Amino acid sequence: MQVQAYALKSAATPTPALNSASHDEDEVKLIGVAKSYRREREIFAEGDSTELVYKVVSGAVRSLRLLSDGRRQITHFYLPGDIFGVEFGGGRRAGAEALCDAVVVVARRSSVACEPEQTMRLWRHAISELQRSEDHVLTLGRRSATERLARFLVDLADRLGGGDVFDLPMSRQDIADYLGLTIETVSRTLTQLQANRLIELQGCRRVRFPDREALEALCE
Repeated sequence: MQVQAYALKSAATPTPALNSASHDEDEVKLIGVAKSYRREREIFAEGDSTELVYKVVSGAVRSLRLLSDGRRQITHFYLPGDIFGVEFGGGRRAGAEALCDAVVVVARRSSVACEPEQTMRLWRHAISELQRSEDHVLTLGRRSATERLARFLVDLADRLGGGDVFDLPMSRQDIADYLGLTIETVSRTLTQLQANRLIELQGCRRVRFPDREALEALCE
């Protein structure tokens, strides 16, 4: 794992492969250390201290919880420009791992909290994260497998810059563990979406939307 000093805003120049949209009014300035994580490497574990916050520079990160029966539930995916690990309890409710080779800025929360405006932006970020979690719970509880996957693909495309062609940074098993489905259901649903000409799969990870409007209609 490589480490270097780093000072960065949350809306730093995105990488070409994975781009996460952000807004100037929500920039959170992080001054910390940039660390390189190999694929599948743990960044922090459940129960760890919450004194550190993180920002993805390149690659992608997943947060997850392990269930009592050994299964895992992925709670979030973080892309370049995303800040994560903003928690205010005594210990982490979920762990975080690199989805692929990733560079992450690590900063102490206290370094942000010393500036009132930065603290307010950090709180806005935390509230936004909570709202996203609530939307995800609704998706899991009220939508079919096809609707879940369609919503996931549209949201991911938006987070990656809004284009109709993008690469999945996560595996089908990751998607299954995020959407509360089996990997067989995810694979079958992707095949059906492709048969219906709503998506086009180009290799294992590249996705294209031939008819974005029709795909978005499944999400309503």
